[in-house]
Amino acid sequence: MATSSETSDQNVKSRRPAESAFKQQRLPAWQPILTAGTVLPTFFVIGIAFIPVGIGLLYFSDEVKEHVIDYTYCMKEDENITCAEYIRQNDMEPCTCQIPFNLTEDFKGDVYFYYGLSNYYQNHRRYVKSRDDSQLLGRLTSTPSTDCEPFAYAEEDGKLKPIAPCGAIANSLFNDTLTVRPQDSDKNVPVLRTGIAWTSDKDIKFRNPPGDLKTAFANFTKPINWRQPVWMLDPDNSENNGFQNEDLIVWMRTAALPTFRKLYRRVDHSQVGFSTGLFKGPYVLRVEYNYPVTDFDGTKSFIISTTSLLGGKNPFLGVAYVVVGALCLLLGIVLLVIHVRCSKSTTEMINVNPRTPYT
Repeated sequence: MATSSETSDQNVKSRRPAESAFKQQRLPAWQPILTAGTVLPTFFVIGIAFIPVGIGLLYFSDEVKEHVIDYTYCMKEDENITCAEYIRQNDMEPCTCQIPFNLTEDFKGDVYFYYGLSNYYQNHRRYVKSRDDSQLLGRLTSTPSTDCEPFAYAEEDGKLKPIAPCGAIANSLFNDTLTVRPQDSDKNVPVLRTGIAWTSDKDIKFRNPPGDLKTAFANFTKPINWRQPVWMLDPDNSENNGFQNEDLIVWMRTAALPTFRKLYRRVDHSQVGFSTGLFKGPYVLRVEYNYPVTDFDGTKSFIISTTSLLGGKNPFLGVAYVVVGALCLLLGIVLLVIHVRCSKSTTEMINVNPRTPYT
Protein backbone atom coordinates (compact mmCIF):
# COMPACT_ATOMS: atom_id res chain seq x y z
CA MET A 1 0.00 0.00 0.00
CA ALA A 2 1.40 3.44 -1.05
CA THR A 3 2.32 5.78 1.74
CA SER A 4 1.09 9.39 1.88
CA SER A 5 4.54 10.74 0.96
CA GLU A 6 4.68 8.60 -2.19
CA THR A 7 1.20 9.75 -3.20
CA SER A 8 2.14 13.43 -2.81
CA ASP A 9 5.29 12.94 -4.91
CA GLN A 10 3.20 11.48 -7.73
CA ASN A 11 0.80 14.46 -7.65
CA VAL A 12 3.62 16.99 -8.08
CA LYS A 13 3.57 18.18 -11.70
CA SER A 14 6.81 17.50 -13.53
CA ARG A 15 8.74 20.55 -14.73
CA ARG A 16 10.44 18.58 -17.45
CA PRO A 17 9.72 20.12 -20.89
CA ALA A 18 7.57 18.11 -23.28
CA GLU A 19 9.31 15.46 -25.34
CA SER A 20 9.49 17.40 -28.60
CA ALA A 21 12.35 18.39 -30.86
CA PHE A 22 11.64 22.07 -30.28
CA LYS A 23 11.43 22.03 -26.49
CA GLN A 24 14.30 19.57 -26.13
CA GLN A 25 16.42 21.67 -28.51
CA ARG A 26 17.00 18.92 -31.02
CA LEU A 27 15.96 20.90 -34.10
CA PRO A 28 18.48 20.84 -36.95
CA ALA A 29 20.63 23.97 -36.99
CA TRP A 30 23.14 25.58 -39.30
CA GLN A 31 25.96 27.78 -38.10
CA PRO A 32 28.16 29.37 -40.75
CA ILE A 33 31.87 29.04 -40.27
CA LEU A 34 33.44 32.42 -40.93
CA THR A 35 36.63 31.90 -42.87
CA ALA A 36 38.68 34.12 -45.12
CA GLY A 37 37.18 32.29 -48.10
CA THR A 38 33.65 33.39 -47.15
CA VAL A 39 34.16 36.75 -45.45
CA LEU A 40 36.49 38.42 -47.96
CA PRO A 41 34.30 37.80 -51.05
CA THR A 42 31.30 39.11 -49.11
CA PHE A 43 33.05 42.39 -48.36
CA PHE A 44 34.17 42.80 -51.96
CA VAL A 45 30.74 41.94 -53.42
CA ILE A 46 28.98 44.45 -51.12
CA GLY A 47 31.51 47.14 -51.95
CA ILE A 48 31.36 46.58 -55.71
CA ALA A 49 27.52 46.50 -55.65
CA PHE A 50 26.89 49.44 -53.31
CA ILE A 51 29.20 52.03 -54.88
CA PRO A 52 27.55 52.05 -58.36
CA VAL A 53 24.09 52.11 -56.74
CA GLY A 54 25.13 55.08 -54.59
CA ILE A 55 26.55 56.93 -57.59
CA GLY A 56 23.27 56.35 -59.44
CA LEU A 57 21.22 57.67 -56.52
CA LEU A 58 23.45 60.76 -56.30
CA TYR A 59 23.04 61.33 -60.04
CA PHE A 60 19.24 61.28 -59.83
CA SER A 61 19.32 63.51 -56.75
CA ASP A 62 21.55 66.05 -58.51
CA GLU A 63 19.15 66.11 -61.46
CA VAL A 64 16.55 67.71 -59.19
CA LYS A 65 16.54 71.52 -59.32
CA GLU A 66 15.67 73.23 -56.05
CA HIS A 67 15.47 76.81 -54.80
CA VAL A 68 14.81 77.57 -51.11
CA ILE A 69 13.68 80.95 -49.74
CA ASP A 70 13.56 81.54 -45.99
CA TYR A 71 10.86 84.16 -45.36
CA THR A 72 10.58 83.90 -41.56
CA TYR A 73 11.66 87.51 -41.04
CA CYS A 74 10.47 89.14 -44.27
CA MET A 75 9.73 92.86 -43.99
CA LYS A 76 6.20 94.20 -44.16
CA GLU A 77 5.47 96.17 -47.33
CA ASP A 78 6.22 99.89 -46.96
CA GLU A 79 7.05 99.55 -43.27
CA ASN A 80 10.25 98.96 -41.32
CA ILE A 81 9.00 95.98 -39.32
CA THR A 82 9.09 92.24 -39.88
CA CYS A 83 5.81 90.47 -40.49
CA ALA A 84 6.60 88.14 -37.59
CA GLU A 85 6.75 91.08 -35.23
CA TYR A 86 3.76 92.80 -36.83
CA ILE A 87 1.31 89.93 -36.36
CA ARG A 88 2.53 89.50 -32.77
CA GLN A 89 1.84 93.16 -31.98
CA ASN A 90 -1.47 93.38 -33.87
CA ASP A 91 -3.31 90.27 -32.68
CA MET A 92 -2.59 88.12 -35.75
CA GLU A 93 -3.69 90.76 -38.26
CA PRO A 94 -2.52 89.63 -41.73
CA CYS A 95 0.74 91.01 -43.05
CA THR A 96 2.03 91.11 -46.62
CA CYS A 97 5.65 90.99 -47.73
CA GLN A 98 7.46 90.52 -51.03
CA ILE A 99 10.81 88.84 -51.60
CA PRO A 100 12.61 89.11 -54.96
CA PHE A 101 14.69 86.11 -56.00
CA ASN A 102 16.44 84.81 -59.06
CA LEU A 103 16.37 81.38 -60.68
CA THR A 104 19.81 80.80 -62.15
CA GLU A 105 18.72 77.91 -64.37
CA ASP A 106 15.61 76.59 -66.06
CA PHE A 107 13.37 74.31 -63.99
CA LYS A 108 12.28 71.85 -66.65
CA GLY A 109 9.54 69.28 -66.26
CA ASP A 110 6.96 69.19 -63.48
CA VAL A 111 7.56 71.97 -60.94
CA TYR A 112 6.23 71.90 -57.38
CA PHE A 113 5.92 74.49 -54.62
CA TYR A 114 6.50 73.42 -51.01
CA TYR A 115 6.41 75.14 -47.66
CA GLY A 116 8.93 74.12 -45.02
CA LEU A 117 8.86 74.44 -41.25
CA SER A 118 11.60 73.85 -38.69
CA ASN A 119 11.61 73.18 -34.94
CA TYR A 120 7.96 72.14 -35.29
CA TYR A 121 7.27 68.88 -33.46
CA GLN A 122 4.26 67.39 -35.22
CA ASN A 123 5.40 64.02 -33.85
CA HIS A 124 4.46 64.89 -30.24
CA ARG A 125 2.25 62.11 -28.90
CA ARG A 126 -0.61 64.31 -27.72
CA TYR A 127 -0.52 66.33 -30.93
CA VAL A 128 -0.65 63.23 -33.14
CA LYS A 129 -3.64 61.86 -31.19
CA SER A 130 -5.54 65.16 -31.23
CA ARG A 131 -7.99 64.35 -34.04
CA ASP A 132 -11.31 62.61 -34.60
CA ASP A 133 -10.96 60.13 -37.46
CA SER A 134 -14.67 59.29 -37.35
CA GLN A 135 -15.53 62.96 -37.83
CA LEU A 136 -13.06 63.23 -40.72
CA LEU A 137 -14.97 60.41 -42.43
CA GLY A 138 -18.04 62.66 -42.51
CA ARG A 139 -19.78 61.16 -39.47
CA LEU A 140 -20.72 64.38 -37.74
CA THR A 141 -21.92 64.19 -34.14
CA SER A 142 -22.50 66.81 -31.48
CA THR A 143 -19.90 65.12 -29.24
CA PRO A 144 -16.46 64.99 -30.87
CA SER A 145 -13.84 62.54 -29.66
CA THR A 146 -12.28 63.32 -26.28
CA ASP A 147 -8.89 63.10 -28.04
CA CYS A 148 -9.68 66.53 -29.53
CA GLU A 149 -9.70 68.30 -26.15
CA PRO A 150 -9.13 71.20 -25.60
CA PHE A 151 -9.97 71.88 -29.26
CA ALA A 152 -13.33 70.05 -29.30
CA TYR A 153 -15.70 72.96 -28.60
CA ALA A 154 -15.65 76.71 -29.15
CA GLU A 155 -18.05 79.55 -28.51
CA GLU A 156 -19.88 81.15 -31.45
CA ASP A 157 -22.63 83.76 -31.16
CA GLY A 158 -22.81 83.09 -27.44
CA LYS A 159 -23.33 79.35 -27.89
CA LEU A 160 -20.89 76.50 -27.30
CA LYS A 161 -20.61 74.49 -30.51
CA PRO A 162 -18.54 71.44 -31.51
CA ILE A 163 -15.57 72.21 -33.75
CA ALA A 164 -15.22 70.66 -37.20
CA PRO A 165 -12.56 69.54 -37.83
CA CYS A 166 -11.61 69.24 -34.17
CA GLY A 167 -8.21 68.68 -32.57
CA ALA A 168 -4.82 70.36 -32.33
CA ILE A 169 -3.63 69.22 -35.77
CA ALA A 170 -6.52 70.83 -37.64
CA ASN A 171 -6.44 73.91 -35.39
CA SER A 172 -2.80 74.57 -36.36
CA LEU A 173 -3.38 74.30 -40.12
CA PHE A 174 -0.74 76.19 -42.12
CA ASN A 175 -2.46 79.28 -43.55
CA ASP A 176 0.16 81.46 -45.23
CA THR A 177 -0.70 82.37 -48.83
CA LEU A 178 2.29 82.10 -51.18
CA THR A 179 2.27 83.31 -54.78
CA VAL A 180 5.06 83.72 -57.34
CA ARG A 181 5.19 86.02 -60.35
CA PRO A 182 7.89 86.94 -62.85
CA GLN A 183 9.41 90.30 -61.94
CA ASP A 184 8.48 91.81 -65.30
CA SER A 185 4.86 90.62 -65.18
CA ASP A 186 1.74 91.27 -63.13
CA LYS A 187 0.43 87.72 -63.60
CA ASN A 188 1.19 85.06 -61.03
CA VAL A 189 2.65 81.71 -61.98
CA PRO A 190 -0.46 79.52 -62.51
CA VAL A 191 -0.80 76.80 -59.91
CA LEU A 192 -3.14 73.92 -59.06
CA ARG A 193 -4.53 73.44 -55.55
CA THR A 194 -5.47 69.81 -56.21
CA GLY A 195 -3.37 66.72 -56.81
CA ILE A 196 -1.15 67.52 -53.84
CA ALA A 197 -2.54 64.96 -51.36
CA TRP A 198 -2.04 61.20 -51.31
CA THR A 199 -4.80 59.47 -53.28
CA SER A 200 -5.21 56.90 -50.49
CA ASP A 201 -5.78 59.70 -47.95
CA LYS A 202 -8.36 61.53 -50.05
CA ASP A 203 -10.25 58.40 -51.11
CA ILE A 204 -10.18 56.46 -47.84
CA LYS A 205 -9.39 58.57 -44.76
CA PHE A 206 -11.32 61.76 -45.51
CA ARG A 207 -14.99 62.05 -46.49
CA ASN A 208 -17.44 64.93 -46.57
CA PRO A 209 -20.88 64.62 -44.98
CA PRO A 210 -23.71 64.12 -47.50
CA GLY A 211 -25.58 67.08 -48.90
CA ASP A 212 -24.73 70.76 -49.00
CA LEU A 213 -21.60 71.44 -46.94
CA LYS A 214 -22.80 74.75 -45.52
CA THR A 215 -25.99 73.09 -44.29
CA ALA A 216 -24.14 70.01 -42.98
CA PHE A 217 -21.77 72.17 -40.90
CA ALA A 218 -24.46 74.60 -39.72
CA ASN A 219 -24.34 73.31 -36.13
CA PHE A 220 -20.54 73.33 -36.00
CA THR A 221 -17.97 76.08 -35.72
CA LYS A 222 -14.54 76.51 -37.27
CA PRO A 223 -11.33 75.78 -35.35
CA ILE A 224 -10.21 78.63 -33.10
CA ASN A 225 -7.21 79.69 -35.22
CA TRP A 226 -8.97 79.49 -38.60
CA ARG A 227 -10.14 82.52 -40.54
CA GLN A 228 -12.63 80.59 -42.71
CA PRO A 229 -15.00 77.71 -41.96
CA VAL A 230 -14.17 74.28 -43.37
CA TRP A 231 -16.69 74.57 -46.22
CA MET A 232 -14.98 77.75 -47.55
CA LEU A 233 -11.34 76.66 -47.69
CA ASP A 234 -11.23 76.85 -51.49
CA PRO A 235 -13.56 79.55 -52.88
CA ASP A 236 -12.59 78.70 -56.47
CA ASN A 237 -13.35 74.97 -56.42
CA SER A 238 -16.38 73.59 -54.59
CA GLU A 239 -14.99 70.06 -54.93
CA ASN A 240 -11.94 71.03 -52.87
CA ASN A 241 -13.80 72.01 -49.70
CA GLY A 242 -14.79 70.41 -46.44
CA PHE A 243 -12.79 67.51 -45.06
CA GLN A 244 -11.62 66.69 -48.59
CA ASN A 245 -9.74 69.94 -49.00
CA GLU A 246 -6.27 68.86 -50.06
CA ASP A 247 -4.40 71.52 -48.06
CA LEU A 248 -6.11 70.13 -44.95
CA ILE A 249 -5.37 66.52 -45.92
CA VAL A 250 -1.68 67.28 -46.52
CA TRP A 251 -1.41 69.01 -43.14
CA MET A 252 -3.21 66.22 -41.28
CA ARG A 253 -0.50 63.73 -42.34
CA THR A 254 1.86 64.59 -39.51
CA ALA A 255 5.62 64.76 -40.06
CA ALA A 256 8.00 62.41 -38.28
CA LEU A 257 10.80 64.95 -37.78
CA PRO A 258 10.79 68.54 -36.48
CA THR A 259 12.15 69.92 -39.76
CA PHE A 260 9.90 69.06 -42.68
CA ARG A 261 8.34 70.30 -45.87
CA LYS A 262 4.87 69.72 -47.29
CA LEU A 263 3.58 70.01 -50.84
CA TYR A 264 1.78 73.32 -51.31
CA ARG A 265 0.99 73.72 -55.02
CA ARG A 266 1.68 72.27 -58.47
CA VAL A 267 2.57 74.56 -61.35
CA ASP A 268 -0.15 74.37 -64.01
CA HIS A 269 1.84 73.39 -67.10
CA SER A 270 -1.24 73.58 -69.33
CA GLN A 271 -0.98 77.39 -69.32
CA VAL A 272 0.86 79.26 -72.05
CA GLY A 273 4.46 80.04 -71.14
CA PHE A 274 4.73 77.33 -68.50
CA SER A 275 4.31 74.14 -70.54
CA THR A 276 7.95 73.13 -70.12
CA GLY A 277 8.46 74.37 -66.57
CA LEU A 278 9.82 77.60 -65.09
CA PHE A 279 12.36 79.63 -67.01
CA LYS A 280 15.39 81.13 -65.32
CA GLY A 281 15.24 84.78 -64.41
CA PRO A 282 14.03 87.19 -61.71
CA TYR A 283 10.83 86.43 -59.80
CA VAL A 284 8.97 87.84 -56.81
CA LEU A 285 7.53 85.80 -53.95
CA ARG A 286 4.48 87.44 -52.37
CA VAL A 287 3.57 86.22 -48.89
CA GLU A 288 0.37 86.82 -46.99
CA TYR A 289 1.96 86.20 -43.61
CA ASN A 290 -0.44 84.64 -41.09
CA TYR A 291 1.36 81.71 -39.50
CA PRO A 292 3.48 82.49 -36.38
CA VAL A 293 6.63 80.43 -35.83
CA THR A 294 9.10 82.73 -34.08
CA ASP A 295 7.49 82.14 -30.68
CA PHE A 296 8.96 78.61 -30.65
CA ASP A 297 12.18 79.56 -32.52
CA GLY A 298 10.90 78.02 -35.72
CA THR A 299 11.49 79.08 -39.31
CA LYS A 300 9.42 79.09 -42.48
CA SER A 301 10.63 78.61 -46.02
CA PHE A 302 9.26 78.43 -49.55
CA ILE A 303 10.74 75.80 -51.86
CA ILE A 304 10.53 75.52 -55.64
CA SER A 305 11.56 72.06 -56.82
CA THR A 306 11.41 69.58 -59.63
CA THR A 307 11.43 65.81 -59.18
CA SER A 308 13.34 62.86 -60.58
CA LEU A 309 12.67 59.18 -61.08
CA LEU A 310 13.26 58.68 -57.34
CA GLY A 311 11.33 61.72 -56.09
CA GLY A 312 12.71 64.94 -54.62
CA LYS A 313 16.24 66.03 -53.85
CA ASN A 314 17.76 63.80 -51.17
CA PRO A 315 21.48 62.97 -51.45
CA PHE A 316 21.62 61.14 -48.11
CA LEU A 317 20.77 57.69 -49.48
CA GLY A 318 23.33 57.95 -52.28
CA VAL A 319 26.05 59.12 -49.87
CA ALA A 320 25.18 56.30 -47.47
CA TYR A 321 25.51 53.67 -50.21
CA VAL A 322 28.86 55.06 -51.39
CA VAL A 323 30.25 55.27 -47.85
CA VAL A 324 29.15 51.73 -46.93
CA GLY A 325 30.50 50.37 -50.22
CA ALA A 326 33.84 52.15 -49.77
CA LEU A 327 34.18 50.91 -46.18
CA CYS A 328 33.46 47.33 -47.26
CA LEU A 329 36.08 47.53 -50.01
CA LEU A 330 38.61 49.03 -47.61
CA LEU A 331 37.93 46.37 -44.97
CA GLY A 332 38.14 43.68 -47.62
CA ILE A 333 41.56 44.91 -48.77
CA VAL A 334 42.87 45.23 -45.19
CA LEU A 335 41.65 41.76 -44.22
CA LEU A 336 43.07 40.30 -47.44
CA VAL A 337 46.51 41.74 -46.65
CA ILE A 338 46.33 40.38 -43.09
CA HIS A 339 45.22 37.00 -44.40
CA VAL A 340 48.04 36.76 -46.95
CA ARG A 341 50.76 37.88 -44.56
CA CYS A 342 49.71 36.25 -41.29
CA SER A 343 47.66 33.16 -42.09
CA LYS A 344 49.04 29.64 -41.79
CA SER A 345 48.97 27.02 -44.49
CA THR A 346 46.53 24.13 -44.48
CA THR A 347 49.31 21.64 -43.63
CA GLU A 348 50.33 23.70 -40.59
CA MET A 349 46.75 23.84 -39.38
CA ILE A 350 46.34 20.05 -39.72
CA ASN A 351 49.55 19.32 -37.86
CA VAL A 352 48.70 21.39 -34.79
CA ASN A 353 49.37 19.46 -31.54
CA PRO A 354 49.76 20.34 -27.85
CA ARG A 355 53.47 21.04 -28.36
CA THR A 356 52.95 23.48 -31.25
CA PRO A 357 54.32 26.92 -30.19
CA TYR A 358 52.01 29.99 -30.31
CA THR A 359 54.11 31.82 -32.91
